[in-house]
Formats: sequence, structure tokens, C-alpha cells
Amino acid sequence: MKTVLVAALCGWSAAAVAGQPVPLDAAAARTRIDAVLERAAPHLDALYKDIHAHPELAFQENRTAALLAGEMRKLGFQVTEHVGRTGIVAIYRNGPGPTVLVRTELDALPLQEKTVLPYASQAQQVMDGKTTWVAHACGHDVHMAWWLGTAQALVALKDQWRGTLMFIGQPAEEAVGGAKAMLADGLFTRFPKPDFGFAAHVESGPLGEVRVKEGTVSSAADGYQVVFHGRGGHGSMPSATIDPIVMGAHFVTDVQSVISREKDAGAFGVITVGSFQAGTVNNIIPDQAQLLLTLRSFTPEVRKLLSDGVARTARAEAEMARAPAPDINYLGGTDAVRNDAALSRRAATMLQSGIGDDVRFEPAYMPPGSASEDYSEFIDAGVPSVFYVIGGYDPKVIADFQARGVPVPTNHSPYFAPDHGPAIRRGAEVLALSVLMVMTPTS
Repeated sequence: MKTVLVAALCGWSAAAVAGQPVPLDAAAARTRIDAVLERAAPHLDALYKDIHAHPELAFQENRTAALLAGEMRKLGFQVTEHVGRTGIVAIYRNGPGPTVLVRTELDALPLQEKTVLPYASQAQQVMDGKTTWVAHACGHDVHMAWWLGTAQALVALKDQWRGTLMFIGQPAEEAVGGAKAMLADGLFTRFPKPDFGFAAHVESGPLGEVRVKEGTVSSAADGYQVVFHGRGGHGSMPSATIDPIVMGAHFVTDVQSVISREKDAGAFGVITVGSFQAGTVNNIIPDQAQLLLTLRSFTPEVRKLLSDGVARTARAEAEMARAPAPDINYLGGTDAVRNDAALSRRAATMLQSGIGDDVRFEPAYMPPGSASEDYSEFIDAGVPSVFYVIGGYDPKVIADFQARGVPVPTNHSPYFAPDHGPAIRRGAEVLALSVLMVMTPTS
């Protein structure tokens, strides 16, 4: 009774307090949102191109974070910088109501961009002691622009919602360490713990398509370093050595038997060796070989099977070669992203009424994506969330690639170049409508 009375005084229905949907005219709200985004389009376009041309690696996003912090302060947000090293938290209070998190990533990838865009990245940074090219080949530049557009729309529509906005710029998503760093730095103790959370990711699907997945959205990811120790020597006298390259080569192929012979054939699981480094010249057998691996899975059971299989196979290769035991180092990882079932169904229905047939609901039984996302850390910390996937390529461009028999450049390709303007608008529409869905008070 007390909760209902407080809700009534605050302008919230008992149904809203109980977690039931509250009325939102999504079509009318979208019209207002689009009017804001139309006025903001030149600024968002310039921001996108600036960020795209000046990418920064994980935990080095100093310029990017400062740029977004300045934009949010102009909108009236209270901004705290350097949360989780290079992360930002922007708070906007608009009366009593729920706290809603909206997240963007800040970091780029260590690769050379190969598009012919006039604002293509020429940036380089130091990573692990080595200079590398840097590019926004995953779409985080699009995300930052639609994140700002979402904030602009919600501030303009503040007569329609009540509560607290918590916009976070998260570092190091590509290194799957940024979300953990922000949480360890007091994200949900120094600031309000969100009642709901929303995020989205652009992909190479049809422009404007919005996928709302119930349940598991993406895979868990785990990184490992395996170092085989041998005995170096002359390339012409292998019998006097213990060759770590041979151990590593056997491991690369043998570890796949964990997938083909131990994992259930109907369960998703991937073991990929992404880096194999050993030796200096052709006539010296080195004394060690270093391999870097990524493991992907949907369930805790398969996740454990893969990690155990990697360790067991590595030790067996060393024993077979009469070599010292290998070093097996866990580099970190993150859980699968799992959308709140009720919230995702509610969001899909609302977005279909506001946006239309471009919105596609995917039930829990449909397979998730194989990529990974550390937004899962916020979900695991107790924030019911929906993580959307939004298409970024014009269907005509997709058709042209298909006609030529060439795959559409996906995220992490040096040629990844979504149609950023319409993608930014669609992402901002989706996120702003989602926030309004859970923050709109009853009249």
C-alpha cells in the first residue's frame, strides 16, 4: 500500500511500480525524436567523422572521452571522467522515477583501415610496446554518435519522462576489460544503480533493421596465452633441440578435437588460435613459442569444457615432446549477453508500433550471434537490459556485393563502412524510445 501511495504521488502507476508496461505512444514519440535528430544531424555527422578519423585503443581513449564529456555537459548532464581509467559517467536527473543506463563504447581496433573514405583513419598508437594502426572497424564511432543523439532527444523530450538518465562511455570493450574496470571503480556505488539498461550494436545487415533477441544475444569470450618451452639450437641439428614450433603446430590442430570430439555437436563452441609467434630466422630453432587464443561459447558448461580442453591439450603436447610444462595464462573474458526476456518482448512490441516492420523479434530458441560483448558485465551486476543489433548497410550495397560474389564487409574488417547517417538516426530512435518506454509516467 505504501509503495502504491508513493507511486501515485510521484506520477507513476501501480502497474509501473510492479514492473508492468506503462502507456507510451511510440509513433508520436518517434515523430518528436526525429524532429530533434533532424536538427542535430549535421552536428552528429561531424562528430562521427571526427571520432572515425581519430580512433583510440583500449584504455587510451583520452581524446574521445573528453570530446563526449564536453558534449554531455553542454546538454546539462553532470559528467564524471576517468571512471575505470578512461570511462565517463553522465547523469541527468528529471524528477522521481527509475534510473536508466544507456551505454556506448569508446575504443577502436588495432588494424589499418582500408576504406577510401575521405575521413579514413591514419592514426597509430602503441599497444603492448609496438606501434600499430588504429581504426574504428567495429562501429563504435556510430554508437557514440547515436548515444549523443539519444541524449539530445531525451533532453528535448524531458516533459515526457521522469527519472534519472545514466549515460556511460565505456572504455576497452574490444579488450573485454572496460566494463569490469568501471564496475571495480564504483560505477554502481558512486552513482545510482540502474533499474534498466539499453545498448545497441551496428552490424553489416540491412540498413535500419532492428533485431530484438530474447535471451542469449552473444557468446561468452575467454582469452588465453599458451607458451611452449623448448630447447633452442641450430636448424640443421633438430635432434639436439626440443622444438617449440612443432609443439605449437600440433597444438593448433589437436585442440580442435575438443570441438569435434568432446563438445556436443548441437552446442556452439569455438577455439581459435589468432596469433602464433616464434623464432627469428630460418636456421635457428627457438626456445619458445607463444600462442594467443580466443574461446567462444553460449553456456557455462561448454565454456568450462573448452577451457579445460585447451589446458589439457597444451600439457599433453609438451609431455609428448619431453618438454617442460607450458605456461597457460588466462587473459580475461566476459560472459554471454542475455537480454531480459520480459523486457525484450515488451521492447519489441513497442518498437514495432513506433518504427514498423524493420523491427524483428527473435525468440529465445533462435541462435544467438557468435561475437562477444562485455555489456554482459552490467547485466550480471543486476541490470535488466536489452541489447539491440541494428543493420548498417544499404540493401542496394548488400545486393551489389552479393552480385559480385563478395561478402559484405563485417565488423572488424578493414573495409567495414556502414551508412553512418541513417544508422545513427535509427540507433538513436531505438534507444530513446526504449528509455521512454520505462520512464514515461502515467497522466
